[in-house]
Amino acid sequence: MGVVSNVTLKSFRPLRWAVLPAAAIGCVAFAQTNPAPDPSGLNIPADVVVFGKNDPSLRKPTAVVNGDIITRTDVEQRLALIVAANAGAAIPPEELERLRTQVLRNLIDETLEIQEAKGNKIEITQAQIDESYARVARNFKRTPEQMTAYLKQMGASDASLKRQIHGELAWNRLLQRRVQPFVNVSQEEVQGIVDRLNASKGATEVHMGEIFLSSTPENAAEVANNARRIMQQVRQGGSFVAYARQFSEASTAAVGGDLGWVRPEQLPDALAQASREMQVGQMAGPIDIPGGVSILYKIDQRQVLTADPRDAVLSLRQLSITFPQGTTQEQATARASQFAEATKTIAGCGSAQKVAEQLGAEMVDNDQVKIRDLPEQLQALMTNIQVGQATPPFGSAKDGVRVLVICGRDDPQVASGPNAETIMAQLEEERVNMRARRYLRDLRRDAVVDYR
Repeated sequence: MGVVSNVTLKSFRPLRWAVLPAAAIGCVAFAQTNPAPDPSGLNIPADVVVFGKNDPSLRKPTAVVNGDIITRTDVEQRLALIVAANAGAAIPPEELERLRTQVLRNLIDETLEIQEAKGNKIEITQAQIDESYARVARNFKRTPEQMTAYLKQMGASDASLKRQIHGELAWNRLLQRRVQPFVNVSQEEVQGIVDRLNASKGATEVHMGEIFLSSTPENAAEVANNARRIMQQVRQGGSFVAYARQFSEASTAAVGGDLGWVRPEQLPDALAQASREMQVGQMAGPIDIPGGVSILYKIDQRQVLTADPRDAVLSLRQLSITFPQGTTQEQATARASQFAEATKTIAGCGSAQKVAEQLGAEMVDNDQVKIRDLPEQLQALMTNIQVGQATPPFGSAKDGVRVLVICGRDDPQVASGPNAETIMAQLEEERVNMRARRYLRDLRRDAVVDYR
């Protein structure tokens, strides 16, 4: 999944027809007298005869990139990270093989980035890598040692993940030195956006995720197919964030493709149109944009400079009952009905405690719960429930039944005006991202890559 890497193995050279065997010359099919223009710009004849065979099955997933070796183990361990991101969903063998090829391309890019950073005397210390690794482990609610064991269990390794971290840190540091200082955003541009936002109070603002795959006219169809496969894997249970980290060529790949909160008008026209038509939780793509295609994921939506009821912070008391193993559906339904009748009498968190004691229900309190952090099915419900009231029972025979009682509510204040510094940072990031893609493209073109 992703983009076909534009790595140049050898320079294009004119064919020396004089040294070809006579039999080979006799096999050449000459082009028409007035051939159609070649859109590639490479002046390739319309009628082509291929000499020799190119059997893809003979290619092994290893390469030497400007002298640095990418081993089969490197590829397989990185592939294991992607397979794990599918949350147990089966990946067909042909798709797995295509993923393996794409992983090799990603590792080639990663190697080029590390090499270029080193060539510019940018060194990433082991302490910096370990610190980032520990942060990733915390995101998985694990210690670094537990994360290492977890990766090994998946068929990956801490070395593979640390190599990816090394590449991201080195490339970002390089961009900060070689690209970012030459990107300028004027105060007038920022003020213009601030003025438009203020004039658009109440308009829609969206929180989007993106996976960007660069393409050329020659490989556009293949890249679009790659994007469709990524979307299929995510719909089957794969992690959008994990796929964005592995395959997106935008600078936001390091944060799982998160674009943050933006107004549709701030996005390229094609993405803006898609973001307006999408529902929260939906994906759209592949969407053609300059330089490639994008996959969009709509994380959330709100109104510009308008208080969002889902930002209310609740103090909740949860009452729950579970069903012993072996409980039949009929028994669970009867117990849930009894629970539902008893919780109807709740009038405030004080009485909720009495009901819990009568039913033998477990009771848990939490004083800092945002409505938007609750499951989507409960958000609208909790927005309209008053302090002291309880939700209808919800749950399942497997997980038990529970109700939530609102003990307190802090409603959101009217949103503050747009932050000029945030807007400037976003504009700078967009421009750095565009130049970074060109930078990597040039590195690919000049690379010497020997596939083994």
